[in-house]
Amino acid sequence: MERPERLIVDGRRLDGRRPDELRPLQIKAGVLKRADGSAYVELGKNKVLVAVYGPKEMHPRHLQQSDVAVLRCRYNMAPFSVEERKRPGPDRRSIEISKVVREALEPVLFLHLYPRAAIDVFIEILQADAGTRTTGITAAAVALADAGIPMRDLVAGISVGKADGTVLLDLMKEEDQWGEADMPIAVMPRRKLVTLLQMDGNFTPDEFRQALDLAFKGIERVYEAQKRALREKYVPASEEER
Repeated sequence: MERPERLIVDGRRLDGRRPDELRPLQIKAGVLKRADGSAYVELGKNKVLVAVYGPKEMHPRHLQQSDVAVLRCRYNMAPFSVEERKRPGPDRRSIEISKVVREALEPVLFLHLYPRAAIDVFIEILQADAGTRTTGITAAAVALADAGIPMRDLVAGISVGKADGTVLLDLMKEEDQWGEADMPIAVMPRRKLVTLLQMDGNFTPDEFRQALDLAFKGIERVYEAQKRALREKYVPASEEER
């Protein structure tokens, strides 16, 4: 893929969005019958499926924690998720993102309620188009709620960045690849507590503050979509209308 001459033209991005617009977002809860909890998220061209199993007894037992449950996250990109076929199985990037996702989700869970147990979160990237780690976190939070695991709040994720000198919300592939900065962020929205913040590239202090403001506004929209997905599964239409 060749780099476009410009990523921002007359205030619009290559896909027609304004700098502060999200890609189309769709979230569904409870899509897998055999999982304790599950969710499916489409954000632009990203397609992410998450399954949660547990809480269950931790095996092998020597890995048990006597006072809390162990949260295990596995982020995996399907071989067909990208244009050039990916080699199956874990690689260095997926192992790093699995750790990042676990650390973003742990603060929201009441893990002390399940000592010696394990909670497994499987994140499968079916189609990738930038922002997969934050989309995976968004989907995982819905799947954990669907599994009935007590939570302080949901966690919603989004990416912000900079391309052609403009601060942007929810980067697409070209902006992620050729832009000047990329900052994935995940937040507990009600408390406005950040559980993930990474940055690749450079912002000025003013651009960083602008990017954070954009991220929080985008996360509010993601949070509303998460809650709507759970309501659609668990709240009867007649009750919601009341």
